[in-house]
Amino acid sequence: MSPTLIRRVSVEALDIPLHEPFGIAGGAQERAENLLVTVELADGTLGFGEAAPLPAFNGETQAASRAAVLSLRGAAEGADARAWRAIAGALRAAAGGGAGAARCAIETAILDALTRRAGMPLWAFFGGAGTELTTDITITTGPPERAEEAARRAWVMGFRALKVKVGGRLAAWDAARLEAICAAAPGASLILDGNGGLTAGEAIALVAHARRLGATVALLEQPVPRDDWEGMKEVTRRAGVDVAADESVTCAGDVLRIAAERAATTVNIKLMKGGIAEALDIAAVARAAGLGLMIGGMVESVLAMTTSACLAAGLGGFSFVDLDTPLFLAENPFDGGFAQAGPALSLDGIRAGHGVAPGPRGPAAGQRGAP
Repeated sequence: MSPTLIRRVSVEALDIPLHEPFGIAGGAQERAENLLVTVELADGTLGFGEAAPLPAFNGETQAASRAAVLSLRGAAEGADARAWRAIAGALRAAAGGGAGAARCAIETAILDALTRRAGMPLWAFFGGAGTELTTDITITTGPPERAEEAARRAWVMGFRALKVKVGGRLAAWDAARLEAICAAAPGASLILDGNGGLTAGEAIALVAHARRLGATVALLEQPVPRDDWEGMKEVTRRAGVDVAADESVTCAGDVLRIAAERAATTVNIKLMKGGIAEALDIAAVARAAGLGLMIGGMVESVLAMTTSACLAAGLGGFSFVDLDTPLFLAENPFDGGFAQAGPALSLDGIRAGHGVAPGPRGPAAGQRGAP
């Protein structure tokens, strides 16, 4: 029997409280209701993956993701982890292209186990282009006074790129929130993230308002609903800033349409949207089409965020990095992962896999693998 055969895939709840609700245009999340997936190889090596469904983003829930993992694990158990791309394809086919968070967790756990066993850091597996990244920090939806406080706190922590959630039912506050943010952090570079909660006209007007305030708008992310391709094209043509497609891109085929219709200049890659294999395909197509790259995530712990950091640093060439959600979690049930000092993320300390394992009181504590 090959030592890299996948003996077992297991899943358990990973519930982590937040310091405060994480609000986007589609709604707010009170806590991270995620899942921990563990893969065990035939030689006993363990690998860990995280599913981070975000109902406000794409409707995926913890319960549905758990059911998906249990349904899909048969496509992985008994397979050789070295054939991880073939396994990823089988997972995608079995899920009908859906269940992105569940597929991501299984793929992550497989690759973590494989690279732990090989003694290879995940960032090196992805290409080894680098080990350092600089992330933005998110200012979630809410009243102007909360935005001002968050911006001032972020500035003191050393963050110079602020991602501002805009649009949705609280869009009436957006102009005042930008004024408060610019007053608190006048030199910040802004990413305005609509999560599909604006019209094209509203998005263009918001960028213009920010410019009148003297702000630097580096990126306008998914301003209009995912299926509003005409709106995306209008914003890209008229806003005068880079525009990122997020919800509009869930597979490599979507990138082809983005490029052909000039509907965005940048693609936001999130592993939870379709797994690691799909993310690599998206990055390859985007690069070939001359589109910029952004790495982001849902409401994820250091486990999933470190996996994304390994992919972005390993591939290289990501102009925008949005890997900040561990800062919003009130607890960290894991050991290891990237080292963070303000906006600076370092992967230098990772010796094998993504380097994250359940801590002494965390989930699967009795099954910890070598860090």
